[in-house]
Amino acid sequence: MEFRLLGTVSVDTFTGPLPLGPAKRRSLLAALLLSANTPVSIARLTDSLWDDTPPLHARSVIQGHVSRLRALLVGADAEAYGVELVTLGDAYVLRLPETLLDAQRFEELLTLARGQRSPADAVLMFKEALSLWQGPALSGAFAGRPLQAAAHSLEESRLATVEQMARAYAALGEHNRAAAVLRAEAVAHPMRESLAAALMTALYRAGRQSEALDWFHRTRRLLADELGIDPGHELADAYALILRGDPGPDAGREGGRNAPDGQGTAARGPVRPSGGDGGSRGTSGNDTVQADRPTGTATAEPPGPPADLGGAPSPAPPRPLPVPSLAGEPHPTDLLPRAPRGFQGRSAELAALTRAAAGEAPVCLVTGPAGVGKTALALQWAHRNAAAFPDGRLFADLRGFSDTGEPALVEVLREFLLALGVAPRRVPESAAAAAALFRSLTDRRRLLVVLDNARHSATVRPLLPGGTDCVTLVTSRHRLEGLIASDAARPVPLDVLEPPDGTALLAGVLGEDRVLAEPVAARRLAELCGGLPLALRVTAARLAGRPSWTLAGLADELADERSRLTYLDVDDTGVSAALRLTVQQLPQDAVHQLARLGHHPGSHFDPYTAAALAGTDPVVATAALERLAAAHLVTEAAPGRWVLHDLVRLYARGMEPEGGPEALTGVLDHYIATALAAADTAEPGGEPCFVLPEDYRRPVAVRDFVDRATAMHWLAAERDDLALAADAARTAGLHDRAWRIILLQWPQVVWRVRDNWSPLLELALDSARAQDDAYAESRVLNLLGWVLTEEGRAAEAIALLERSPALARQAGDRLGEATALINLAVVQAEQGELDAALEDCGRAVGLAREERDAHTEMLALQHLARMQLTANRPHEALASVRTALDLGPEHEEVARRVLLLTTSGEARLALGEESEGILLLDRAAGEAERAGYDEGAVRALQALLRVTAEPEYRKRYEEAVRRLNDDG
Repeated sequence: MEFRLLGTVSVDTFTGPLPLGPAKRRSLLAALLLSANTPVSIARLTDSLWDDTPPLHARSVIQGHVSRLRALLVGADAEAYGVELVTLGDAYVLRLPETLLDAQRFEELLTLARGQRSPADAVLMFKEALSLWQGPALSGAFAGRPLQAAAHSLEESRLATVEQMARAYAALGEHNRAAAVLRAEAVAHPMRESLAAALMTALYRAGRQSEALDWFHRTRRLLADELGIDPGHELADAYALILRGDPGPDAGREGGRNAPDGQGTAARGPVRPSGGDGGSRGTSGNDTVQADRPTGTATAEPPGPPADLGGAPSPAPPRPLPVPSLAGEPHPTDLLPRAPRGFQGRSAELAALTRAAAGEAPVCLVTGPAGVGKTALALQWAHRNAAAFPDGRLFADLRGFSDTGEPALVEVLREFLLALGVAPRRVPESAAAAAALFRSLTDRRRLLVVLDNARHSATVRPLLPGGTDCVTLVTSRHRLEGLIASDAARPVPLDVLEPPDGTALLAGVLGEDRVLAEPVAARRLAELCGGLPLALRVTAARLAGRPSWTLAGLADELADERSRLTYLDVDDTGVSAALRLTVQQLPQDAVHQLARLGHHPGSHFDPYTAAALAGTDPVVATAALERLAAAHLVTEAAPGRWVLHDLVRLYARGMEPEGGPEALTGVLDHYIATALAAADTAEPGGEPCFVLPEDYRRPVAVRDFVDRATAMHWLAAERDDLALAADAARTAGLHDRAWRIILLQWPQVVWRVRDNWSPLLELALDSARAQDDAYAESRVLNLLGWVLTEEGRAAEAIALLERSPALARQAGDRLGEATALINLAVVQAEQGELDAALEDCGRAVGLAREERDAHTEMLALQHLARMQLTANRPHEALASVRTALDLGPEHEEVARRVLLLTTSGEARLALGEESEGILLLDRAAGEAERAGYDEGAVRALQALLRVTAEPEYRKRYEEAVRRLNDDG
C-alpha cells in the first residue's frame, strides 16, 4: 500500500488504486496525510474542504467522507500495513508508517542526497527523489486554501531539488545535462528568476554563451511586460558573470565533460585583445570591471594569464560586453511597462489625473473594481506625461490582490534604489533605512512613482518619494481612505466604460470592419460585458482567435447568465480570476455577505435587505457592505442604497449556490414584513392579507416608518424590486409569498391606480390559483377588478369581480366579501346598474359593521355616497359621508378623506348650496395637493371647474393633470 501526494492524491494497492470518489474526499485524505500521525481538527478539515463559508451541515459531510474513507482502507486490508483512521474527540488522525507516504520518502531522499560527498552519488539520489513525482502535487483534490499552501510548498521543494541536481551536474562538469534539466523547468516557470539564472550559468559554462544571453533578455522582457519589474540580483549576477567572461569555479577541472573530445582544458581567463599598445587596453594594472560601481561605464577587462606555452593558445571565451552604468546615464531611468494597447476613452479620468497631479508632492489614487482598467489608465497617463518627469519614472507591482502574495517592501525599495544608481552593496538591508535613503535621493528630483495594485495604505507610505516635485500614482481595488487622511491622496474613481467606448475597445482589437459589420451586436456585447474593460478584452480575444464567429453569435451565448462568466475567461485571465483575487482578501463575514447578495432577486439593496439575505442584522450587514464597497465589489448608488455590477452578481451567485433557497426565502419574508409595516403606516386599519405563511420567518429587524410619506416613498422606490421578488418567488414555487408581496402594495395601487398595475396583479392571481387558495384569489380579484375598472375595462372587471364574493365566503373571509361587493358595485354603477350597485354596497356596509371593521365600513360608505349622489339622492349621500368621516380621525387615510370631501362638496352643489360646495371642494383639492394625491386633486378641481371659471382652479387643475401624466 502506498499513499501519494506528489501527483494525483491516491492510495495504490496491489489490486490498483482505491476508488476515492469526489474531490472533497481526496481533499480530506490529503489534509490527513499532510499531518500524518497527528490529529487534524474538524475546523482545519473544514478549511481544507471549503474555500468560502462552509454549509451548515459541514460536520456531517466530513463525517460521511471519513466513514467512506475508513471503509475503503479496511477493505484494502490497511491494518496489515499499520494504517488506521481513528477519531480522537473533535479530530481525526491517520496513523501509518511514514515510509508508505511518497512525500515523506521524497524528503528522506533529499536529506541523503545533500549529505553525499560525491556529486555523482548526489545526482543519483536527486533523480530517485524526483522520480516519485507523477504530476502537480495534490492533483484531483479540491484546492482549499490550506491545501493550496501545501501544494505550493511541495512544488517549491521540487524546484529546489531540480536546481540542486543541476549544481551537482555542474560539479561533475556536465553543464549540458545541467542545462537540459533546468530548461524544462524554466520553460514551465518563466517567472522564477533563480531557475533562469541557473540555466544561464549552465549554458554559458557549456560554451553556449549566445543562448545564455538570449535567455536573459527573454526573461528580462517577460518580467518587464508581465510584472513591470527589472531582473533581481540572482539574474543580474548571472548576466554580469557572462559579461565579465568569468570562467567559473570548475573551469580548470581536468577531464571536464564539456571539453572538446572529452579532454580537459587548463584554467584560463579572457585574454587581452591585441592592439598597438602591446595588448594592454588601459594605462593601469587595475583595469577591472567593478560591478558595484555607482557611476561610469566599465570599459576594461580583467587581466588574464598568458597563453598556454605548451602549444597553440587556448581559445578565449567571447569578448565580454561592457557593463552598463547604474547612474549618470544620458536618459532618465524608466521602469514603466509599455503603454497599454487599444486604450479607449477615459478622457475625463485622464484630465482628473492631470488635475490631481498638480500641487506639492501629490499622491494620486486611482480606485475601482477588478478589471475596470486602473493599471491601463495609470500607464496611459504616465506615458503621455513622460516629459514632465526628466529624472525618471519608477514602477512597482505591489501585488496586493495576487495569488503570489505581496513582495517584501525592502525588495521594492531595492529595485528603486538600484534604478536610481545606488550600488548593490550600498542598499540598506532594513526597509526603514532603505525608505529613508529613497526619500533622500528623490528630495530634489522630478520623478514619477507608479505603485500598482496596492492593498493597504501602510504598504504605500514607505514608498512615497521625498521631493515636492515628485508625483506618486497609486492604483487599488480598495478606497485606501487611510492614505487620503494621512497623505492627502487625491482619489480618481474609475467606473465601467459607456457602450460607445466599449464598442471602440472591441474595434481596437478586432478591427473596425468587423465591428462596423455588426454594430448592434457589438453594442450588445459591450452591454453584456457590463462595460468592464477586462471582460471586453477577453471577449475580443475569443473573437480574434475565431474569425468565423459572429459577434451576434457570441452575444447570444453571453446572454445566458449561467455560462456568461465561463465565456469571459480565457487561459488564466478573466473576470472570475480577477474577482477571486479580490474576494480572497476579504474577511469571512464580508465574503458570506457577498455570496448571499448574489441570490438577491432585485436590482438594489439596503442594510435590511442585505441582512435578510445573509441571516444577520442590519448593523452587521452595514459593516460588511462597507468592506465590500471599499473593495469596489458593491457600489453605494445613493445613501443607504447599494447595487452590484451584473458580472459581480453572477460571480457571487456561484460562490455559495447551496445557500440560494435560504437567501431567497429570507429576503421574501423581509419584503413581506416591511411591506406590512409600510401599509399599516400609510393606511392604518387596512389589512389585506393578515395571515402569514406557515413557515414565515420574521427578520431580525424590520424598518420602522415614521409617517405616511416615508412609507409611501418606500413602496414607490421598491416597486420594481418587489415585482422582481414576487416573480422569483413564483419561479421558486413560493406562491404563498408571491401574491402577498404584490397585494401588500395596495396603498400604492390606490395612490397611483392608473400606473399599469394589471400585469403584476395577474401574476399574483396565478400564484393564488396555483396554491388553490380561495382567500388569496378573492383578495387579488378584488384589487385587480378595481384597477381594471379605473382603467376603463369594465367588462373584464365585472367578469373577475362576480367570482370574488363567493370565493371570500368559501374562505370564511367576511371582510374580503365586503370588499368584493364594494368593487363589484362600483362597476355596476358605471354600467348604469345603480339599483344593484346600491344593494351590494349596502350589504358591504352591513358586513363591515358586523365585523366591527371601521376601515372597510368607511370604504363602503365612501362608494355608497358616490352612488347615492349619482342616483340624485344628495341628502342620503351627505348622510353617508358624515357617517364615514365619524369613523376615523381626520388625519388618517388622506385618499379616503379627500374622496369623501369631494363627494360632500358635489352633494352640496346638487342641493343648491354653492358656496358651501365650493368651500368643501377647495378643501379637498388642497388636502390632495399637499399629500401628493394628484388623482384626488384632479377629481376635486374638475368638480370645481364645472361651477366656477376661477383661473386659479384652472391652473391648479392643469398642474395636477401634468403631474399625474408625468408620474405615469
